[in-house]
Amino acid sequence: MSPYWFQLIALNTLPDIVLKSAERPQIMFKHSTRCSISTMVLNRLLSLKSDVYSAADFYYLDLLSHRDISAAIADTFDVIHESPQIIVLHNGEAIYDASHNQINAQDLAEVINNLQRDQ
Repeated sequence: MSPYWFQLIALNTLPDIVLKSAERPQIMFKHSTRCSISTMVLNRLLSLKSDVYSAADFYYLDLLSHRDISAAIADTFDVIHESPQIIVLHNGEAIYDASHNQINAQDLAEVINNLQRDQ
């Protein structure tokens, strides 16, 4: 895994992520380790450029090991659970989410860059 990604392994981490989203975007990737589409998407995301990584915090959730966190994310941020799924948090709210083949590193970079310009 890339050094830019933090593993999301504790449910009590979510409130901290919400607080951090007031300062900079927080990105959560929900990944199924048994799904080939999820692996393909993860490889796409790992190709992000360093300037994108420096503008946000990135979290990786192995949802097969942490279904409780996945369910809490869906409930807390009012997003339908999907896998794979990318969610961008800003000011405590999910402002962008995509799943399956709709997850695109370029689109994610654009969302993050737009947030930077708006601040």
